[in-house]
Amino acid sequence: MNPNHRTVAVFGAYGHTAVFVLAELRRRGLPPVLVGRDHERLHALGRKFPESPARVASLDDTASLDRALAGTAAVVNCAGPFAVTSPALLDAALRAGIPYLDVGAEQAVALETFQQHQAQAREIGVVVVPSVAFYGGLGDLLATAAMGDWSEAEAIDIAFGLDGWEPTQGTRKTGRRNAGRHVVYSGGRFHSPAQQPETSDWEFPAPLGVQKVTEFSTADQVTVSRHLRTPDIRAHMNLAPLRDVRDPDTPEPRAADDSGRSAQTFVVDVVVHRGAEKRRASASGRDIYAVTAPLVVEATARMLDGRVRGSGGVYAVGELFDAEDFLRSLSPEHLTLDLPGHRTITTS
Repeated sequence: MNPNHRTVAVFGAYGHTAVFVLAELRRRGLPPVLVGRDHERLHALGRKFPESPARVASLDDTASLDRALAGTAAVVNCAGPFAVTSPALLDAALRAGIPYLDVGAEQAVALETFQQHQAQAREIGVVVVPSVAFYGGLGDLLATAAMGDWSEAEAIDIAFGLDGWEPTQGTRKTGRRNAGRHVVYSGGRFHSPAQQPETSDWEFPAPLGVQKVTEFSTADQVTVSRHLRTPDIRAHMNLAPLRDVRDPDTPEPRAADDSGRSAQTFVVDVVVHRGAEKRRASASGRDIYAVTAPLVVEATARMLDGRVRGSGGVYAVGELFDAEDFLRSLSPEHLTLDLPGHRTITTS
């Protein structure tokens, strides 16, 4: 790959999260190529990004996908459900010999990407990174940073605290498609979650404080399990956003400023346990969809610059990059961080 070539194809470019990704790519000096299945929506988006090429591509037409990725240095998949889009687009990236990243939160898709594409990606020498997003990416980076120099842990807790959740239509569509496919990770394996998960209290950093949380299936359990040695990865979410996302009358995200971000706030709090010791790392910010953009664009930029800890293969974002340095590069503009380094807390 030409080291000066930094053009990035964005598939599903007219989607809610993709628009944030496009803006961040342009801000970082990475020229985007607009790619999508809908000609009219792509044409309308092209009027907002007149300097960016727009290419229509169909998932069942390999030639159109190959044309869409021609001359690009990497592809970011922003189109869900990822169970539909990821297989064809990932195959196209492997044919083109360019890195593939996606912002999917679908556990099953992330698992299949690791299991079914590892050998081919290694053989070709292409880097593949699924779930570089709020779900799947941020928790993985925090867990990796908190783990520090520990080679293994007894358990990792990842707690998501949102003040509310106005889901996109894509989130709702993905939720319907993935009903019944969720898993949890305990005892060193994936299995079905409890039918009636228990609730407990979690003391989040400010501004959320103590919240009732329940078991939550997330792509972070997949990404973390790929490279951090622990038998139990427990994900939790507070109850209010779960009620919002399950309510069909909850509106879609509404912009609260000129950037398009909503007023939603979040905290992701990670605790790594080893015996009587624990390590903690947390991040807070605004808008879970918008914050995905700096996450995936930072990963793309580092990949194109060669700042990676691997060559060809499928990787979790925390495995491929220096997790603490990656997170700090997003602060304070996108994230407020509490990364206590390798300080260990001993509990009685």
